[in-house]
Amino acid sequence: MLRGSSPHAYLNELSELRDQAYENSLIYKEQTKKLHDAKIKNRIFNVGDQVLLFNSRLKIFSGKLKSRWSGPFTISEIYPYRTAKLVHPDGCNFKVNYHRLKHYHGGDPPPLEIPDIHTFPKDN
Repeated sequence: MLRGSSPHAYLNELSELRDQAYENSLIYKEQTKKLHDAKIKNRIFNVGDQVLLFNSRLKIFSGKLKSRWSGPFTISEIYPYRTAKLVHPDGCNFKVNYHRLKHYHGGDPPPLEIPDIHTFPKDN
């Protein structure tokens, strides 16, 4: 508190600063929500689609080169609230939320070819 100013003026100034901080926090929350919503992809899944499932538990015990996506799975049913039932070829079925899924676009990766040691030319 400054010398010569009344306690009421000091309290009014504190109240104004608190109100200004509250308004700034609302503006910040609104901007953050806009940025977050802009980054979210609205994915549309249909029954029969091939999808990959994100395994969030691998974050805890992650190997740097291990993929966190498993699958492909087939969507057998669509439920409300962006939930789908997945079927794996080995027979396990379970429900997951859309935010853990992404479309599967390809077949199996090409096999890794390891050249024979005898095919390399020798340096003289």
